Amino acid sequence: MTESPSRRTRTRRYALRTAVVLLAVVAVLVGAAFATTAVLRIPAPPTLLRLLTDPPSTQGELFESRTVAASPTPRPLPVAPRPLPDRVPWKGSQISVADFLGATHTNSFLVLRGGALTHEWYRDGVTATTRQSSWSVAKSVVSLLTGRAIAAGRLNEDDRLVRILPELTTGGPYDTVTIRDLLDMASGVDVDENYNKYMPLTGTARMYLTEDLAGFVREHQGLRFPPGSAGEYRSVDTQLLGMALARAEGLPLSELLERDLWAPIGAEDAALWNLDRAGGQEKAFCCLNATARDFAKIGQIVLDGGRVGDAQIVPPAWIERIRTPVHRVGDWPYGAQWWHPTGGDGADLTAVGVYGQYVYVDPPSGTVIVKLSDYGTTQDEQETIEVFRAIARG
Repeated sequence: MTESPSRRTRTRRYALRTAVVLLAVVAVLVGAAFATTAVLRIPAPPTLLRLLTDPPSTQGELFESRTVAASPTPRPLPVAPRPLPDRVPWKGSQISVADFLGATHTNSFLVLRGGALTHEWYRDGVTATTRQSSWSVAKSVVSLLTGRAIAAGRLNEDDRLVRILPELTTGGPYDTVTIRDLLDMASGVDVDENYNKYMPLTGTARMYLTEDLAGFVREHQGLRFPPGSAGEYRSVDTQLLGMALARAEGLPLSELLERDLWAPIGAEDAALWNLDRAGGQEKAFCCLNATARDFAKIGQIVLDGGRVGDAQIVPPAWIERIRTPVHRVGDWPYGAQWWHPTGGDGADLTAVGVYGQYVYVDPPSGTVIVKLSDYGTTQDEQETIEVFRAIARG
């Protein structure tokens, strides 16, 4: 039996009404989502969705940034090819370097010896001019800038944070936090080191997303322990350090980096440092987007005692400061925003980013290794360092 015309008309009208209602519900939900992110001062829903799918190395493209210009006198790395070991240690066995790079989702891998580029590798789709996010490697860069400011007398390790940023004064124990505490991850400021992208409204994940870093640090002034009494890794310490440094120097961090490091090291490419919002301030704890070669030059200046050619760029006393761990933070010794991996002879040090970013420095062998990856928040750090050691001392 065929359906009558009147019944077909009613069915179409019902379907149309249902579609209209569904569209209205979706519109309300979308509108609510946009309104909620606006109130929370975090990026709009399309950006949040991309953060769930885009590789960490490229996420700097999703945020506002300030440009760090390439050096007016770029210094290309000299090239002196040298073979890598046939096999390297990895989780109780020996594997090829190629297998190691694949297993750890590496994008760029550079080895320098004596300042010369002895090995350079990029995965498909990445080149020598591809900018990638530093994540927490930026912390170690902030340290070098801080060392210069201290040597110039514009900062002192004993300075209290609230002397430089008086708007953060509480009248309580928070006011005793010093620049030294921030440098050594010993402030006790209670911001959980949360990287869970599915729970973006707490801890470091919220600090990463906020469009109001000044408001964020004002809202997070509780302490887990008395400042200076213990070491505990907290990205908020570097954010506060960067804000104090910028205030003391009277310039945004990007301009400081351009003037004090990027130009002197002969950076070949411009970098981008992500901001909390357009015209805002740098995310000091992360998110310096640069090429592997220019990151390698950061490692080289540490290896060379703060010198570039005949010029002393970072004071020798500060190089000694970062080469000398203060206490243990988590599994490794730590000092002045640089890590000192366990298991070796204590001479090597490294900057580390959460998704497998490394600028590794081994002074005895004169080696710098840069590895930029998309590996995940538990990226086998100790095992990776053992690979670096095998390459450096091999």
